[in-house]
Amino acid sequence: MALSLTNLDQRTRDLMIEEIDLDIRNHTLYISPRLSLIGAKDYPDLLKFTARLHDDSELARQLAQNSRMNPTYQRRNPRTGGYTTVTMNHDANETLAEGEFNRFYIRALCRRAIDDRISNLVICRVKTVLNSRLGSITREGASVDPQTLLADLRANPGVETALQIPGGPNSGLSVRLP
Repeated sequence: MALSLTNLDQRTRDLMIEEIDLDIRNHTLYISPRLSLIGAKDYPDLLKFTARLHDDSELARQLAQNSRMNPTYQRRNPRTGGYTTVTMNHDANETLAEGEFNRFYIRALCRRAIDDRISNLVICRVKTVLNSRLGSITREGASVDPQTLLADLRANPGVETALQIPGGPNSGLSVRLP
């Protein structure tokens, strides 16, 4: 099921593509190690295609095709300190698609807010989850400065941000215009 992104209109989509292109030019586009070589090669175009015309669920569907996801990945073993090979989660494509589509959506909304002189964005839930994290629940409805959030997201591609927005994998959080 696609994320419920309230402000996903043509203006937001155009800004998402600008942000994706910025990361591509700067060689900072996050390429997940869970993507296969084929997936890594296809990912930038798939991301732009879905930002232009579709949503995160279409990106997830595309990532699940043509062997774009690795069948296994290396996971750190906390007991031994080494790594072990494990089978890829069945929904890894969805988790990756939701997280990265949402990050570019948030970056686009930050740009809109800055351009329109809107001082704050509102943290909101865009995905229904069975067990909401307490930290996520308490953040819903809070305001966040778009300039600070944009800088944070740009500086931390593919990893947790200092502001913890969107809130980690499967958090279900995003932002919206007030």
